Amino acid sequence: MRVLIVKTSSMGDVVHALPAISDMAEAMPGIEIDWLVERGFAAMPEQHHAVRRVIALQWRKWRRNLRAPETREALKAWRAEMRRDPYDLIIDMQGLLKSAAFACMARGPRAGYDWHSIREPLASLFYSRRAHVSRDLHAVDRCRQLASKLLGYPLPNTPPDFGLRASSQAWTPGTQPFATLIPCASRPEKLWPQSSWTALGQALRQRGWQVAVMWGSPEEHKLAQGIAQAIDGVVPPFLSVAQAADTLAQSQVVIGLDTGMSHLAAAHGRPTIGIYCDHEPGLAGLMGSGPVASLGGKGQIPSLPDVQHALRHLLDHLPA
Repeated sequence: MRVLIVKTSSMGDVVHALPAISDMAEAMPGIEIDWLVERGFAAMPEQHHAVRRVIALQWRKWRRNLRAPETREALKAWRAEMRRDPYDLIIDMQGLLKSAAFACMARGPRAGYDWHSIREPLASLFYSRRAHVSRDLHAVDRCRQLASKLLGYPLPNTPPDFGLRASSQAWTPGTQPFATLIPCASRPEKLWPQSSWTALGQALRQRGWQVAVMWGSPEEHKLAQGIAQAIDGVVPPFLSVAQAADTLAQSQVVIGLDTGMSHLAAAHGRPTIGIYCDHEPGLAGLMGSGPVASLGGKGQIPSLPDVQHALRHLLDHLPA
């Protein structure tokens, strides 16, 4: 059986869909799974052991200038890639009108959440098969349940398996163990005080670890440098998503904001603390095989003592 998964963005949403792929591969030996995703996030499905082929698109770039000749050529090539192989089922795990339209470009019957389960109900009209999945479940569990209902296998009662294989692209600050801080986010509402990051970094340095401070833009680079200078830490060079994923997989512990990178660290089984300053973590909190903690929520910025307590708890459960 050949299946196409449509889950294009964002980074955290792509991470949440990974365990469903592991379930499908375990329940249906021989299944061939392809995945449609934004190019910037392609490294994650590429690292999953059960994904055969990743089809990348650049809709965030293309939509800004759809009439440009280079955009039209890129869209033509992408459509040809989408129609290269027929599928027995195309599963839209995104649940948006946009993603349903993308699914229509492939060859095969389409499926997804039903009218009452989906983020944008009109998108369900594009599907020939629909499944009802409670909206009160964690995002990981919703994806797992959707796949099991549409493909007809029993929902596993095992913990989620993100199926990621770290490659050899990791950046490391040297030979000593290191922790990672992720103090940057896409919106200022998600940020946590720089002085608090400094206090955490100093505590990790006292443990004898190096501390790497991640960044992804010039403005974030300045913030990372300020924190690193205050704690005698290090700032990596600019890392691709694949390089960042492999780096996180090597880290002893990760503390990050409500960003895709924090979810990616947890998916790699790393002890991870997520700091939520502008979003409720309930249905999108960190999940992974290692110890994790999701602190804060909408209008409930975690205090430094709260995060320090969670960090001590994680460190107490690490091997010596």
